[in-house]
Parts: sequence; structure tokens; C-alpha cells
Amino acid sequence: MPVPASDTPLRGHLGYWLRLVSNHVSQSFARALATRDIGVADWVILRMLHEAGPAMPSRLAADLGMTRGGLSKLADRLVARGLIVRTGATADKRRQLLALTDAGRRLIPDLTALADANDAAFFGDLPVADRQVMERVLTGIASRHHLTTVPSD
Repeated sequence: MPVPASDTPLRGHLGYWLRLVSNHVSQSFARALATRDIGVADWVILRMLHEAGPAMPSRLAADLGMTRGGLSKLADRLVARGLIVRTGATADKRRQLLALTDAGRRLIPDLTALADANDAAFFGDLPVADRQVMERVLTGIASRHHLTTVPSD
């Protein structure tokens, strides 16, 4: 006889397992990035700028699911470290673009290697077909629920 929905045990919820694995994957990656004095949100911004080129802060904030003020604080920190630069500076900050500096571009391969190693530690023992199924299922869920943002740290 099926268990009534109100009696479903915690471990009977797929969300429990997704969150458990996600937390451990994210925390491990955060620890690896911390060795380079980089946060997960910093990494995401750097990687997004690497992939797409210069971007408006408002666009990055929307893509990250952050407020513009929150993104501005992250950007200020990355600018102070010489990893990104604001270009097209005008009195109107909405017209500025954020772009990687040479130092930021040089850091990307090292940070990407950390991301790759973290993925390998958690998912490397899965057969390729299983990884592809997981990716297809998770991207499908994200698509159906319009989940286009990346959580920030």
C-alpha cells in the first residue's frame, strides 16, 4: 500500500537527495576556490565574462539572480583585485560594462581546473551515459521551471 504523501519520509523526497549532493559539491568547490581567495559567485562572474565577453552589470545580476547592489559589491571586490575592469565609464553606472583584465583571464584556467577536479571527485566514477542522463534530466527540470539563474554565495 502506498505511503500517503503527508507521511513520506525525508529520504523519500528526491529534493532531499539533490540538496544533499548539491551542498557537498558546492561546499567542496568553495573550499577549493578559497585557496585562491575566490568565492563561488566570484568564479561564476569571472567564468561568465570569460565565455561571453564584456557584460552589463544589470545583465550579470539578472543571470545570477542577484540584486544590482549585490553584484556591484562583488564587482567592486574583483575590480580591487585587478581581475575585472569597468569599461565605458560614465556618470551613469548602468551604461558601464564589466570585462576581464589580463590577470582575470590568466586565472581562468586554474579556476576551471579546480571546477573540473571537483566535478571529477563527485561524478567521475559515473558512466558517461549516466552523466548525460543526469544532465538531461536536470537541465530539463531547470528549463521547465525557468530556472536560469545561478545561486550566489
